[in-house]
Amino acid sequence: MAGLSVAVSGTIIGISSDAAFATSYPSYADVQAAKASEAAKSAEIATLQGLLATLQNNVKSAQALAVQKGTDAQTAQTKLDEATTTLTKLTQQAASAQAEATKTKNEAGQLAAQQARSGGGDLTATLFFGGSKTDGLLTQLGLASMVKDQSSGLYAKAIQNEHTAQSLTDQAGIAKTALKGLADDAQKALADAVAASQAASDALAAQQAHQIELNAQLAVLTTNATQTEASYNAGVAAARAAAAAAAAAAAAAGASAPSAPAGQITSSGWARPSAGHISSPYGYRIDPYTGAYALHEGTDLAPGCNSPIYAAHSGTVVMAGPYGGYGNYIRIRNNDDGSYMTAYGHIVNGGTLVHVGQTVSVGQNIARVGSTGWSTGCHLHFEVYHNGTTIDPVPFMRAHGVELAN
Repeated sequence: MAGLSVAVSGTIIGISSDAAFATSYPSYADVQAAKASEAAKSAEIATLQGLLATLQNNVKSAQALAVQKGTDAQTAQTKLDEATTTLTKLTQQAASAQAEATKTKNEAGQLAAQQARSGGGDLTATLFFGGSKTDGLLTQLGLASMVKDQSSGLYAKAIQNEHTAQSLTDQAGIAKTALKGLADDAQKALADAVAASQAASDALAAQQAHQIELNAQLAVLTTNATQTEASYNAGVAAARAAAAAAAAAAAAAGASAPSAPAGQITSSGWARPSAGHISSPYGYRIDPYTGAYALHEGTDLAPGCNSPIYAAHSGTVVMAGPYGGYGNYIRIRNNDDGSYMTAYGHIVNGGTLVHVGQTVSVGQNIARVGSTGWSTGCHLHFEVYHNGTTIDPVPFMRAHGVELAN
């Protein structure tokens, strides 16, 4: 048979080129030749075992790095989302303080005008010739004094409100400046996580591509079996066919999952991402897993373990891999409007049915519900992004004809 000395190069991110995938593999002829002597056979066995160990270590290292980079990406995104929430709040507070300052100034001006009107004219002559009007005038002057004091107080309050508004505006400006850096950090962290996930997939593919041959060759040497090249080829082919059939069956099981109302497409071209009630809404909460008060950046739906997860819209997969506390995670960029993305977290191990760069259709079964990452039970963590930060999925999806709330 043709030699298996296929060069498999490529470096896993974060791992030196010295630790790249095995650069060559023995052929069946090499294995047969090694049987000529015990020394050669022992050396070839050691070589094969070393190659198998290298493949396994490459997979473990790449997967560990993918997990680390996914955690970094999730942390960076959370900082960005929290900063965006803070900026929105500061901007609203500044606008409210400025409006209050303007209102108070107007009230102070009206009172000052009233005081000026009450104090007009020759006060001495009015008191001397006023007769029965004197008492009323004195009363009016007393009220005028009160009005003057009140208008002064309102003006001071207006100045204070203006100072507060300016302070809040300044804080918002600082937050807005910091937001750009956080957005860049989140984008880079996501790119690193995607690359690490791809490296892990490549390492696993390399292991699957060569492990069957290496194990078959190892069996030839360790069992002292007399095999012809034809039987060897047949054994390898059968093993490969069995592995391919198992993979196809798993994919078919996911792709042919029974359709549910959750996957039905609305007239706006969107779909409910899964069945189930809302178990936790978007917003700040006490995290049930960590116990910390933190922003929950999505809406949790609880349809049950292994339930199908559907693409909420048509788009391109930009992330498919481990993502910190969200475990196995998918993010899809909307093809119609690139400023929107949706994401799906806590996918069951082995339940991711798409890959980075793949184009998916609205309502397509892309994954299965699980409880990976920081999760206390099977559910879908569903996110909607607009211009890089998360927003509340419930009103957004409702505006697109999809009701998430019960």
